[in-house]
Amino acid sequence: MTDEAPATTTKSMDDIMSLCKRRGFVYPASEIYGGINGFWDYGPLGAQLKKNLRDAWWTDVVMRGCNGKLGPDGKPVEIVPVDTCIIQNPKVWEASGHVAGFNDPMVDDKETKQRFRADHLFGMYLVRPEEGESVDQGVARLIKIINEQPFELPYGPNLSCVASNEEEAFGAFRAAMHRIKQDITRVPDAAVATSFTAETRKGEECFGVCYQVPMSFMKAHPTWIPSPFNKPDKAAALELDNRKSDSQLTEPRAFNLMFKTYIGATATEDDVAYLRPETAQGIFVNFKNVVDTTRVGVPFGIAQTGKSFRNEVTPRNFTFRSREFEQMEIEFFCHPDDAKDWYVFWRDWRMEWWQGLGLKGENLILREHDSDELAHYAKEGAGTSDIEYRFPFTAPGFGELEGIAHRTDFDLKQHEEHARAKLKYFDSTRGELAKNGQPKGEHYLPHVIEPSGGLDRGVLAILCEAYTVDESRPSPEFMKFHPRVAPIKAAVFPLVKKDGMPEKAQELHSELRQKFGHLGAIEYDEKQSIGKRYARMDEAGTPYCFTIDGDSLTDGTVTVRDRDTGEQQRMPMAGVAAFLGEKLGV
Repeated sequence: MTDEAPATTTKSMDDIMSLCKRRGFVYPASEIYGGINGFWDYGPLGAQLKKNLRDAWWTDVVMRGCNGKLGPDGKPVEIVPVDTCIIQNPKVWEASGHVAGFNDPMVDDKETKQRFRADHLFGMYLVRPEEGESVDQGVARLIKIINEQPFELPYGPNLSCVASNEEEAFGAFRAAMHRIKQDITRVPDAAVATSFTAETRKGEECFGVCYQVPMSFMKAHPTWIPSPFNKPDKAAALELDNRKSDSQLTEPRAFNLMFKTYIGATATEDDVAYLRPETAQGIFVNFKNVVDTTRVGVPFGIAQTGKSFRNEVTPRNFTFRSREFEQMEIEFFCHPDDAKDWYVFWRDWRMEWWQGLGLKGENLILREHDSDELAHYAKEGAGTSDIEYRFPFTAPGFGELEGIAHRTDFDLKQHEEHARAKLKYFDSTRGELAKNGQPKGEHYLPHVIEPSGGLDRGVLAILCEAYTVDESRPSPEFMKFHPRVAPIKAAVFPLVKKDGMPEKAQELHSELRQKFGHLGAIEYDEKQSIGKRYARMDEAGTPYCFTIDGDSLTDGTVTVRDRDTGEQQRMPMAGVAAFLGEKLGV
């Protein structure tokens, strides 16, 4: 972690959500009935944007084999697709550990009736500034107060940020949790977080410091329980209660995150099934089928996109944490000895792929997990990393976009044991050499490298990255989509609705639609002023607009306008298709 403070975003999530609703990117699900928490629908522009991102992943990963990049073995990467069921035999989830272990320890606040993840609870010290006291003086006084407390402070990462509201503080703290790993029992001057200014319920300013409060500490100090930070009332959430009474939080209880359903019209509790919480297990249970029915050989990958469901206790942050979401997953099978090299390959290539779609610069990072963050399926030394994006609601911190994990042979081993199936792979290219100099072959369970990306989170990151405000433009809001994922690829306008211009424009529109319609919409619009039409296309993120005017009828040229720069130039109408094809990379 560098000493430099992370840059904060100036984009407003409220403004982005407003544009998404207004222009038909994302709607609240069942909105006319008041909506349903944790579920979102995609409108016309959002559905096409999501399809374009999914298609880009499918094309580059499956059809083009990582766009032709050679693997660490010097050979082309081989990937095959599957499409598995959302509902699997319940034994699948018993073997994978989801039935017994896919839960979060939750606690209830007896006072507010709110429910929180026990491992996400953290508190905040606040002190009101004295008259004439500077921020630095207030921080120093706060440090002194903390260090003089009669009990030891909980261990955990400290926060280094300046935050002006609850969302910023939460995002920065979450980022710090991942990056600063140190055990402390007190908060010395060197370790205490930079204070931030926040408004309390009464509008007074306070200096504050955030830190994690693990449940083990709460149990050890039942008379000292900080208010949960993420209460509905943001102002109230910024106040700390040094309660001198019994704990207001219940003991942690496990809540399974899988959606339960029943199979059969007259189903009973004996017919319980689950909606899948991940697409990965459908791949693992079909590993032998794929090997037996295709000509693939280790190393190779199996890819899948599809819906998954997690009964999140507190879905939040727009589409970032939803109860129904779509994944883009690869399970890449390789020999255990080669797993490290393949992990590095997938980690680096997946980062490059997201960068190629416009998620560049300081908003996108690749973060390697520390040893204490490894998942249950990873052994010590197995690599795990996250590609993270700085969303407006996490800034100056980051939120996970895609995870790349070395899952070892955990999943295949679990399914082999529970299903009593033979899942070992026979590799004729390995093993001891026979007398004829040829390898005898080797039976083994392949290790797995899993690049698992969130399609909905990818769409959200692209929306946030694309959202641009330029007050110097007639219409200041526009979406700066990479042309490959833009839902509308181009628009064709007649300058006015007369003098043969609509007919000429429709002719060009039909040509472009036939050639590029499989990539996204080609819009035609003849209503309102040309300026308003440009503004509409800017908000939709359309890269290029072509306008037919009076000169088009005489010299066969059109005006092409660039979304990002607003610049316009004349070009022959006959060359429009070639121009657009080059810009779209087809």
